[in-house]
Amino acid sequence: MAPMKQLSIPKSLTHSHHHVHQPGEDTHTHGTIDPAIATSERGLWAVKVSLICLTVTAIAQAGVFWLSGSVALLADLIHNVGDAMTALPLGVAFILGRRKPTKRFAYGYGRVEDLAGVAVVGVILLSALITAYESINRFYHPQPIHHIGALAMAALIGFVGNETVAIFRTRVGREINSAALVADGQHALADGLVSLAVLVSAIGVWAGYSWADPLVGLVITGLLLKIVWESGQTIFTRLLDGVEPELVDTLRHLTEHVTDIRSVEAIRARWLGHRLYAELDVVIAENLSVKEGQAIAEAVNLQLQEHIPYLENVMVRITC
Repeated sequence: MAPMKQLSIPKSLTHSHHHVHQPGEDTHTHGTIDPAIATSERGLWAVKVSLICLTVTAIAQAGVFWLSGSVALLADLIHNVGDAMTALPLGVAFILGRRKPTKRFAYGYGRVEDLAGVAVVGVILLSALITAYESINRFYHPQPIHHIGALAMAALIGFVGNETVAIFRTRVGREINSAALVADGQHALADGLVSLAVLVSAIGVWAGYSWADPLVGLVITGLLLKIVWESGQTIFTRLLDGVEPELVDTLRHLTEHVTDIRSVEAIRARWLGHRLYAELDVVIAENLSVKEGQAIAEAVNLQLQEHIPYLENVMVRITC
């Protein structure tokens, strides 16, 4: 049996749940926007404000880098730019999200959002490799660092910019009960400490230790490469139609709590941008009518849509 038309759903068929695990609750990646944030108006506003703040910070640091030539500052600049560029897939989603699906692109254009994420990770990787090369080269061919005072000021600007974003994201995350946005705030807090490492390099150079600048540059480059690895795993998993196992468990858990469902045979899910598509095969009792089967299928749909706001579409197949 399969659902053929919309039916009224008795409340007794569904159960209420208060917490659903959100993908990316405990991690932060560049090149992707957490779906729980992307589907929240307040969360989107937080991302936009953070973008402006980090962009201003990066522009100020870029000016000082041009004056000083510090590779440590270059690495921190790339780190902040990478964080700001996380908003790029969101912009792509907004632009293409207005276009309706076509016969050729029946699922819409959500996959372009993932491709934009690949571009972000690629830019960060290329920049990190350039910074690594420059840092290693400075060990063998030291170059004088100019405007050390301005370099120290740029480090403080990076610290203040990231701490401001950290406080803002954390506050908004708690307001909208978004664990992902709170995690982003904690990430920005750590980014502020990375910017302080540039201040350490400035003090080291001022004290006569020229190797302090490339050393800090290499340390920050290591962090950049770690970000590239983690972000790349997330993005390429989605490109290969992979989803977080916890998300599949959540779909199963919510479905099994619908009345009259005996078991869930199979669950298939995939991301298109920050939207989730799912297919479920569920088993019901043989003595139930087609109409009752349709009502159960609609109840499953209602249960999932209520608890997973970024679920774009779910197809429920009923078998006996």
